[in-house]
Amino acid sequence: MGEKARIALVIVSYFVVSISMVFMNKSLLSRSTSIPAPFFVTWYQCVVTAFICWALGKIGKYTSESSYLRQFPEQHYDGRTAFSIMPLSLIFVSMITFNNLCLKYVKVSFYLVARSLTIVFNVLLSYLLLHIYTSVPVLVCCSIVIFGFYIGSEGEMDFSLMGTLFGVCSSLFVSLNSIFTKKMIPRVRNNSWTLCYYNNMNSSLLFLPLILIFERKTILEYAASFFSPMFWSIMTLAGVFGFLIGIVTILQIKLTSPLTHNISGTAKACVQTMIAVSVFHERITLRSVIGTCCVLFGTFMYSMVRNREMDKGKKDSPKLTPS
Repeated sequence: MGEKARIALVIVSYFVVSISMVFMNKSLLSRSTSIPAPFFVTWYQCVVTAFICWALGKIGKYTSESSYLRQFPEQHYDGRTAFSIMPLSLIFVSMITFNNLCLKYVKVSFYLVARSLTIVFNVLLSYLLLHIYTSVPVLVCCSIVIFGFYIGSEGEMDFSLMGTLFGVCSSLFVSLNSIFTKKMIPRVRNNSWTLCYYNNMNSSLLFLPLILIFERKTILEYAASFFSPMFWSIMTLAGVFGFLIGIVTILQIKLTSPLTHNISGTAKACVQTMIAVSVFHERITLRSVIGTCCVLFGTFMYSMVRNREMDKGKKDSPKLTPS
């Protein structure tokens, strides 16, 4: 298979996996035949992801050095290491919890707008936590996204304040997650799969008291779903897709570039909204369309500007020459 064919296959896989995961989670959190318990649904997906990391590590141990599975290290849950990355796990739990709560209360066509403030929080937190100043072009892109968020929220026919607030919180924790991931990954020898394993193992433990406190009655009320093969099939498949999204994201960045990945994510969000409107017949107003377009345009321009600034920074950095 040629390089262009491989790139095309990875991008298509990213679209399919990411969009499918959104609609599966929406189905799990909204259908009457399911259990409307975001903590429980997310806990199960974390368990599945952690198990896959552990299983691939065991299998990879007995494969050849050239095998793709060899990149997955054998996993052992060490208490000290797990405790050291607990701050990241708390942020990770908050991120995926607010993400699923947002998806529970808003339509998929509005999901993009509800979670559109991630780049705004990236800029704000970079300044507050890392003391990194932002250029005027980046601030202009953020202003376009904020405008799109406002217009999209105003024009939403079935507007949910609760769902929108959950989306804003999800955006905040997505930004925090990226910052803390860079801080914590050295503690697992810079291995992203080991970090994924520990994060999901920690999250599985952190979700248990939340399930017992907030969702015990709901789970008992919908106990009939536990006997539904369809329910467990979608639950398990969503967990598998949650793991696969990590693989296709890494492959896409490796075969292309971070900029291409960001542009691909923007295009994917556009396709996701179109599917929600055309296939699932979700209602959308002209103001919502304008807001969505502003968010997509602002996000796209942000990716372009940041990539240009990073390239310029590399060129301007002093090069060491041997004496």
